[in-house]
Amino acid sequence: MGELTATATCVALWATLQADGQRVNERVLAVRVGWLTGLIAGMAAEIVAKHWSCEALNIVAAGVGPDGRALPAKGWMAMRRLGWSAVAPQGVYASDRVRRCAEEEAARALRLAVHRRGILWAVIGTWPDGGIRGEGDWQALRKRLAMGVSAAQVRNRTRQVRAYLDTSGRLPGDLLDLEGTPAVSAQALLAAADRQLTTLTRQGDDRAVLRVQLPLVERPSSSADWAWHVLPLTLPPNVAADATICAPTLRVVGHRVRIDLPHRITITAAKPTGHAVALGLDWGCNTLLTGAVGRLTAQGKVVTDGRALRYDATPVSAKLHRLRGHREHLAARHGRYTTLLSGLAATDPRAAKLQALVARVGGEHERVCARIRHLNKTLAWSAARWAVDQATALQATVIYVEDLGSLEVRGRRKGNSRLSGQVRSVVIDAVTHLAAKVGLAVVTVPSRGTSRYCPRCGTGRTELAHVKAPDRTRQRGWKWAICPGCGLSADRDHAAAMRIVARGLLAQHCVRTDRKTGRHTTTTVVEGNVATVRRRALGPVTSRTATARVGKTGPTSKRPSASKLSHRVPDRRTAPAPPAGGQRPAGQEPKNHHPKVAASGPAHDSLKPQHHRTGFHHVRATPVIPLRGDFGPGTTRPRRIRNV
Repeated sequence: MGELTATATCVALWATLQADGQRVNERVLAVRVGWLTGLIAGMAAEIVAKHWSCEALNIVAAGVGPDGRALPAKGWMAMRRLGWSAVAPQGVYASDRVRRCAEEEAARALRLAVHRRGILWAVIGTWPDGGIRGEGDWQALRKRLAMGVSAAQVRNRTRQVRAYLDTSGRLPGDLLDLEGTPAVSAQALLAAADRQLTTLTRQGDDRAVLRVQLPLVERPSSSADWAWHVLPLTLPPNVAADATICAPTLRVVGHRVRIDLPHRITITAAKPTGHAVALGLDWGCNTLLTGAVGRLTAQGKVVTDGRALRYDATPVSAKLHRLRGHREHLAARHGRYTTLLSGLAATDPRAAKLQALVARVGGEHERVCARIRHLNKTLAWSAARWAVDQATALQATVIYVEDLGSLEVRGRRKGNSRLSGQVRSVVIDAVTHLAAKVGLAVVTVPSRGTSRYCPRCGTGRTELAHVKAPDRTRQRGWKWAICPGCGLSADRDHAAAMRIVARGLLAQHCVRTDRKTGRHTTTTVVEGNVATVRRRALGPVTSRTATARVGKTGPTSKRPSASKLSHRVPDRRTAPAPPAGGQRPAGQEPKNHHPKVAASGPAHDSLKPQHHRTGFHHVRATPVIPLRGDFGPGTTRPRRIRNV
């Protein structure tokens, strides 16, 4: 058993004073919460600015206090053991619990700087001579990095180093050469406080009450300027009824009070090994995810049913591309207006007009950035829900995905360059979170060579020929893959997904689990060919179909098994076509469907197709169809011998 932690965002629309029951409207509540977060942010920023030095970062990185003891995990306790306590502004009264929140905020900012510093040192230590990393440079960099560092973090530090190198002509010596004092967010981390500052009580399945002390004035001079406020909260539907809610974080967005509410649920931890049915996912440019289901037979071979599962987000990707272009245009305009404004005197009549233009363009740029972030997050969680629904419907117990660290751009390849701007890391986090809720394991496998070699005869290192379409085999492209050895003709991403699921199933003995993050990673590449088999006939047997199946549904002397291996992709559907309607919202379970279908039950009882609603009007995704996982050799019941 384990625990899964997530965060849900609530909105406080009003509050009441505990002393006299006076009602506080939303605007006044936002102002008072803003006073609290501003006071905490000011004290935390003072701590960070005072200790923003290489010596202080070394102390935080060492994790040892002046008395020789290890620093506590709680940030505010570590700051006090080091003697870096928060001090309230002169003439302002702040209780000890409020100062705790400021110290916790400062500790998190300094520890995050130490994390960025470690990535920077790894990038500088493996910096290539020409500025372009090769395969050996990437391997050396990955050895120096801690497990769990994403490709986006490496890319950001690389851009910082390259910009500094172009400006100064040398590599930076430390993080302080690249960054100034980091900004501190205006928020109140109530997890560092206790009942003297806040309490949280759950009332029913969808209600909670938050009590917190807020200042009545901007600069409280005594404890009389603080009062208890009672905030009724409506819990989002994603907070389960049996979830344990924890101390929240307060922040003000616009004129509303946002409450980030962490909650924990008990789950059954999935093991990374011992799986027989798996779902492999391959990343694509327009087709965000392409999946293939695979099964490990008793003979140690991997078989698949030939179905290609696709989550095609081409229209959404085009919209994101347009928004990014608009964002860059606004940034260029903002920089141009700022340059013109800096060359004018304050008394110039044109300065007021330029200031208005700078403010308007800056606000529009922020709105476009927020829209891009929202669309990326929505797309990522929609794709993750689709992937987990497909794995559950196919009775898979593990999901194999490509390792994002090995998908960086190398040389002049443009495919992975487009992928780098997408939401892959968010999709991985969402898939891991949603899979843990239903008891599925998520394991990353090396991505090197998944699209290069054939999944059917790839162990012989047969390279695929990539063309534009199956009927244009002489035109080089990237969409379609043709094997000159065995004659395989399939979609490039689908062929890669089959190799991914084969690598995962065959290398289960080479999985490493990170103790800090709990992520599972395959450390060794184990190659194996994938055979395509047909599923058994679906649906009830009628008099017409029974006549057509006589002598072909059971084993014979020349064919011992009904599920004979086939070396070609089936030329017809292996699953019933879905109905025209019946879509369901993402995140809800299909009606009359259990994720684990009994293997001994009839196949047609649980094969009612279920549509998947992606949340977008123009996303084309393969519908979720429940199918049995026991397909391929060794899953067909022996035929009863007839009396002669």
